[in-house]
Amino acid sequence: MSAILKLDNPGSVLADSKKAIAKAFGRAAGTYDRCAAFQRDVADRLLNHVTAARGLYGLDVGCGTGYCTERLVNQGATMTALDLSSEMLLKTKARCGAEVTAITGDAEALPFKENSFDFALSSLALQWCEDLSLPLSEMKRVVKPGGKIYFSTLADGSLWELSEAWKAVDSDQHVNHFLTPSQINIALAQAGVNLDTLDFSDIVTLYASALELMRDLKGIGATHIETRQNRGLGGREQIRALESAYRKNILECGRLPATYHVCIGVITNE
Repeated sequence: MSAILKLDNPGSVLADSKKAIAKAFGRAAGTYDRCAAFQRDVADRLLNHVTAARGLYGLDVGCGTGYCTERLVNQGATMTALDLSSEMLLKTKARCGAEVTAITGDAEALPFKENSFDFALSSLALQWCEDLSLPLSEMKRVVKPGGKIYFSTLADGSLWELSEAWKAVDSDQHVNHFLTPSQINIALAQAGVNLDTLDFSDIVTLYASALELMRDLKGIGATHIETRQNRGLGGREQIRALESAYRKNILECGRLPATYHVCIGVITNE
């Protein structure tokens, strides 16, 4: 792919936390698509903002199993897919075919030279970055002036029902912290981007039990919590106590809500 200018030295070795995230998502590569209905919903909302793709070179940052990559290829884009997990990239290649370039890499240190792409997209990957301004700055660097950057991420308030239910069980952290809208705006300012759109909305998914929700989270690989060792889903007594606490949120339909506060942004690169 002649338009892609790949760096000879792509950056520093992954930190231990990034290796743990890559490992968690790698383990989930085989179950991700079965458990990722919410992720596809957000991806579809983000892709609705992509008004031009045909004939353009695009980058999918944190591509997972390639849902967005495939959609953009079908819209006529020539795509490069990047992910921390080589197992996820294998799924992307199987889904999208040989025409997609798949590269293992970190959103905070993209292994490409300046002005390599016409646009970049990242759906529900940037919340795994320690400093949101870094991947935004990196996408700004590799996208040509006048090109577009599309991103979605989770904001503060996501999975609050699960977080509150766990607080009734123990004092450990079971749900990752997410940035507030103010912190997201600060990261955008630090990255120096020209923002077109920034929308926040709640998306509620429904489950039969808290355990069903946690199995979905495990199924997509969203199990790494920075301040907590991975201890699985919990013992029987813990799960019983969690279910009791979570059921305080039960809806009239008999289902349990899991609320995500989703941020979608569109940037025109300068």
